[in-house]
Amino acid sequence: MHFDYSDKVKALQKRVGDFMDAHVYPNEATFLRQINEGDRWQPTRIVEELKEKAKAAGLWNLFLPESEYGAGLTNLEYAPLSEIMGRSPMGSEVFNCSAPDTGNMEVLVRYGSAAQKKEWLDPLLAGKIRSAFAMTEPAVASSDATNIEARITRDGDDYVINGRKWWTSGAGDPRCRILILMGKTAPDSPDRYRQQSMILVPIDTPGVKVERMLSVFGYDDAPHGHAEVSFQNVRVPASNMLLGEGRGFEIAQGRLGPGRIHHCMRTIGVAERALELMCKRLTTRVAFGKEIARHNVWQQRIADARINIEQCRLLTLKAAYMMDTVGNKVARAEIAMIKVAAPQMALAVIDDAIQAFGGAGVCGDVPLAAMYAGVRTLRLADGPDEVHKNQIARLELAKHIPR
Repeated sequence: MHFDYSDKVKALQKRVGDFMDAHVYPNEATFLRQINEGDRWQPTRIVEELKEKAKAAGLWNLFLPESEYGAGLTNLEYAPLSEIMGRSPMGSEVFNCSAPDTGNMEVLVRYGSAAQKKEWLDPLLAGKIRSAFAMTEPAVASSDATNIEARITRDGDDYVINGRKWWTSGAGDPRCRILILMGKTAPDSPDRYRQQSMILVPIDTPGVKVERMLSVFGYDDAPHGHAEVSFQNVRVPASNMLLGEGRGFEIAQGRLGPGRIHHCMRTIGVAERALELMCKRLTTRVAFGKEIARHNVWQQRIADARINIEQCRLLTLKAAYMMDTVGNKVARAEIAMIKVAAPQMALAVIDDAIQAFGGAGVCGDVPLAAMYAGVRTLRLADGPDEVHKNQIARLELAKHIPR
């Protein structure tokens, strides 16, 4: 692979970066203020305004590879753009490139019927609605997705759904209109990986109830949020099934590859922002007779941060390159490696930045505490570290087992 970005990508990097400089960073305080005005669960005016600006600038739906719906970028080409967006808490949404909508739109592009695309994909691509992904359950260890207990039962021309999900991110947003739910249609199948299916569930379907919003280290992440949702005798048309019964794991693997690497791309952007904040802080404070940045311990921490960010960026780009050239299945080790490495790297950088800010680092005056909470969650989201490490180890051991 080549280590330099193409002229096309460099031009897009500049356009996205210029848009962030002109419109996103200057409005972060407005974004936070509007969240705290009145009902925290209403969309902010500033994000809706900036979405229209991004769309008019042609910086819209950049994430979709191999699709006529996106910008025609590969995963490798999209990576540096996602990193730039990830530097701001509202960056990705402004460009209609935020989770879980990106993953859900990829599911609909790859596996949705023409009718499903028209009803749900088109408004998602337009940024008119939002979506959620209902997979994790509170009653079982969902790191092993075969444990999922939600039932999807055929009844004539409908399916009836019963179950309880949580960490259904985005379900608290009033713009959320559709859920992609994973449940079991064949719980007694001898093939544990053919028991599950995915189905489209409009959130206003009778029997769907948002029970509560969950906090992350005390943050509610409004207006996006993370919901616990119950499904009691929820009836949807059989045409809402995605791809077919028993294809849930197949869809999940297709969805989670890009979703995982998008998280890693954004996380590198978060780490870069934290390092930038740390350096600026250290050069504007004096302790023990000299600028803090001149103390050796801080120079060591800055150097470690730069080394580790660069390593993770290269691993992310390698994973993206392999996804583009040999496919997600062959790239599964690289995807798993960066899914473990990127959050751990970013947490270390953010932690040092918090230390540089002292008491200010753990309060809301600077974004570091919120960054830490969000990135720490990624060590659980889309599979915990332990699951990815197990996969990496199995693939490594297989190289040394005689055939």
